[in-house]
Amino acid sequence: MAWQSLVIEVPGTIAECLSDALLEAGALSVAVEDANLGTAAEQPRYGEPMFDQRGDAWQHSRISAVFEIGVKVEQALAEATAACTLPSSVSGRVEIIDDKDWVRHTQSQFEPIHITERVWIVPSWHANPDPSAINIMLDPGLAFGSGSHPTTQLCATWLEQRVTPGVSLIDYGCGSGVLAIIAARLGAGHLYGVDIDPAAVTTARDNARLNGVVGEFVDGNSPLSHQADLVVANILANPLKILAPVLAQLTRTRGRLVLSGLLVEQIESVSACYAPYFQMSTFGTRGDWAALEGVRR
Repeated sequence: MAWQSLVIEVPGTIAECLSDALLEAGALSVAVEDANLGTAAEQPRYGEPMFDQRGDAWQHSRISAVFEIGVKVEQALAEATAACTLPSSVSGRVEIIDDKDWVRHTQSQFEPIHITERVWIVPSWHANPDPSAINIMLDPGLAFGSGSHPTTQLCATWLEQRVTPGVSLIDYGCGSGVLAIIAARLGAGHLYGVDIDPAAVTTARDNARLNGVVGEFVDGNSPLSHQADLVVANILANPLKILAPVLAQLTRTRGRLVLSGLLVEQIESVSACYAPYFQMSTFGTRGDWAALEGVRR
């Protein structure tokens, strides 16, 4: 089945009204993006660096509205512009979106990732690229942690160096569960994963089953009473600062902690929060990102 896509470029001040009106006029979906996307005039939005907090619309917006074949797009646009009391001169172009195997198309965008020297992250529909390596089967889902981000790779490298047979591990902010699963495949024993997002907990459990890994993955509202030899927390700098007493309590004496999700310039401030509990050092950096290691006092 094919669809029609109406593409309109308008000032950002009217983008929201016109998008809503197009949905009312019969559009199946509407997307809004920066009309200058990919150029020097592109405007950062939604938490990107230098986000202009004074507004949430791009100064020059591109609206893409999808309609079924057979719908009179020009009439729908006229209804939408009238609903927003806009001039009838607002116009756009209509493009035909050909049907395709969207599942296969989506899968083609995800390839195996060589996350560390010994570990690959492999979508379930791919063959293992290196049968002699540790291949983690991981499908893209609703949780963070595909293995492509530098902070995930830093933590995985730390696990590769620190996991010994039978050690216990807590993955705090487990996301997809990828780090706990890597630890299990490296020989860790008791595994616990914690995340405040219920979708992440579900995804982590599914990924653990996919890889034949046994672990306990729980919602962040269910506090752990366990301590572990190794604790991993790949989150963000501000939550890491707040969690310092919690993560210290979860780490056994002389146990080890790795923190990531922070930028290089945040190393000092995050380390200071953990210094009362851990002997802290910088484990490594990758681009702008860093990982810290602590040994429990």
